[in-house]
Amino acid sequence: MGVARRLVSLSHPPQLPLMRTPADSPTMRVRTGRGWVTARRDPAASPASVRRQNLDTVTTALDTAGIDWFRVPAKALRTTAVAVRVADRAAVLKILEKSAGLVDIVKPKRAKKRAAALVLRVWWPVTDPHGSLVLGADVGCEIEFWSERDGVLAGPRTNPIAGVIAADEPVVTAPEPAFGAFSSPHDNTSYRTREIFTMPGPDRIGFPIDVVYTWVDGSDLEWQARKAAALGRNDWLGEASRLAHNNSRFASRDELRYSLRSLHCFAPWVNHIYLVTDDQVPEWLDPAAPGITLVSHREIFGDTGTLPTFNSQAIESRLHRIPGLSEHFLYLNDDVFLGRPVSPELFFTPGGLTRFFPSNAQVDAAPRRPDDPPADSAGKNNRELIRTAFGRVLSRKMMHTPHPSRISILREIEERFSAYVSATAGHQFRHPDDIAMLSSLQQYYAYLTGRAAPGTIAYTYADLANPATPFKLARLLRHRDLDTFCLNDTDSDDAVAAEQVALLAEFLPAYLPFASPYERTGAAPAVMPQRITVPAQQSPAKTRRRREFS
Repeated sequence: MGVARRLVSLSHPPQLPLMRTPADSPTMRVRTGRGWVTARRDPAASPASVRRQNLDTVTTALDTAGIDWFRVPAKALRTTAVAVRVADRAAVLKILEKSAGLVDIVKPKRAKKRAAALVLRVWWPVTDPHGSLVLGADVGCEIEFWSERDGVLAGPRTNPIAGVIAADEPVVTAPEPAFGAFSSPHDNTSYRTREIFTMPGPDRIGFPIDVVYTWVDGSDLEWQARKAAALGRNDWLGEASRLAHNNSRFASRDELRYSLRSLHCFAPWVNHIYLVTDDQVPEWLDPAAPGITLVSHREIFGDTGTLPTFNSQAIESRLHRIPGLSEHFLYLNDDVFLGRPVSPELFFTPGGLTRFFPSNAQVDAAPRRPDDPPADSAGKNNRELIRTAFGRVLSRKMMHTPHPSRISILREIEERFSAYVSATAGHQFRHPDDIAMLSSLQQYYAYLTGRAAPGTIAYTYADLANPATPFKLARLLRHRDLDTFCLNDTDSDDAVAAEQVALLAEFLPAYLPFASPYERTGAAPAVMPQRITVPAQQSPAKTRRRREFS
């Protein structure tokens, strides 16, 4: 195993001045799609915050120059857009010449001079202190030049609401979320616009979406003592159920910290986060941070089940009991990460249906056996419930992605299959009779009752014990082209645990370098690797460009 996972350095290209920039320098030179640029360094930046800074810098400059503008919704998820009259183009160009922003011609693409542009994009690049990720043109502010004729204003391109409006359309203000999904739903900052743009279209989600995580600190000595005591009381656990309580199931490699970073970075539209634990708190987490609430197992189990529990399926069966949880929520394991900016419509329809993401992996069609892994047993139990209730055969597993969920559906499942839900909640470790309520059963139940629809998602699954995983992570870091990914350890022994920790300590800080607001001030900083490693015998070609956010 050690030979198979022997690692060598895939070092930063020598022309990148990564290590030559003084640690206290506020800027650094980075390479983007338009060449070398100077980027501001910010350890806690995010695409949404830089997007806002670009927008506010542009609108402030327009106000200072006395140029009338109004905001319009942008087609792209991450950019913003403001409209000015064509008659003001020369004045706008003068402002841009004096600014330190980078200016691109968006439309027409073949235009050589800005004076002929119908749409310009302005952006000020930002990077993390190590220059791992550049927030650039894709979070820029686009200036559209609108023409006025015969009582109407016409834009140079379409947008999600209207490209032509009445010239006397009332001027109003609207909060940030009115212009697109890529912002906090609690952001009440108002911008000048026209009345038509304050009303979202039918393809926009208008309900709050929460996120639920489950987490355990397997290194906690008190927790280990509780687990050992519970093992002594569960004499049914034998070799056939070894996977129900092996160490890898409870190992924490700081994944939660980076999963939260991915959420903050790529899904600013999340309403609230709930972290469900056995009264444990990650040492780096600020439990008082706005937007996140810690939930004890005791709060959701009440007089149901058996505590303490070490059974993730039992915990999942109680998540819909979280006080204050929104009807629509995403359930994430801490080893699931968002890989790029995503919209809420990836997970739900505007009408409220959940989306689900079937895997190509199938549920074993054979009857349940005593030696089945716990996950397979749960899949077969789910299949039997679906067969009995609907006369359908459940054949495909679900991808290890965020699971879109609805409280009302889960409550209905609990009522309809109460004996199975109660039994699962009562098992302190994964049991052959468990059902997988959140990660499989609810998807098929909702689908067959008309409240879910199959979705598509760009995704990969990486088993940390697989020798090919370093290749997969190197490719992912280079391209950043997936909506979500899972870094899972299905069953590793202690001999390779340190190697897996080292692999994640290299990959995660490089992929998600910006701290989230949920991290405690003064917490030990995430380690930034000096290299990203892949196996020597198949080292992919070195890239000559630091990845720009796109």
